[in-house]
Amino acid sequence: MAKKITGYIKLQIPAGKANPSPPVGPALGQRGLNIMQFCKEFNAATQTMEPGMPVPVVITAYGDRTFSFIMKSPPNTYFLKRAAKIEKGSSTVGKGGAVGRVTMSQLREIAAQKIQDTNANDIEGLVRMLIGSARSMGLTVVEG
Repeated sequence: MAKKITGYIKLQIPAGKANPSPPVGPALGQRGLNIMQFCKEFNAATQTMEPGMPVPVVITAYGDRTFSFIMKSPPNTYFLKRAAKIEKGSSTVGKGGAVGRVTMSQLREIAAQKIQDTNANDIEGLVRMLIGSARSMGLTVVEG
């Protein structure tokens, strides 16, 4: 018989840096889950990734106080900032002065990495979504 699911917890944790401090500890603690076990498993699963890369994770809590988790790919903005080599997006979007630029080939590479975690029908649809994200961050999209 399948275990009874008591809830889902959605967090975004830097790769390899899960620890019992907030937000991880309180979120798991209130459901009675083993915080250290999650931290060890998450850090082991993310050790091949770039340290500090934000990883969205969905934790499924079961009635017997066990859990499972699914890791998603990092947010679009993380990849866009890395491709444009900037620390953060523009704080005044639309008022001129782009903070960086990304090429169409970079957007296609990002789309190829993210396609399994999105609702886009194909790579081109996802590239169009990424173009919108890039523009809202104050990035210029150029051919290339």
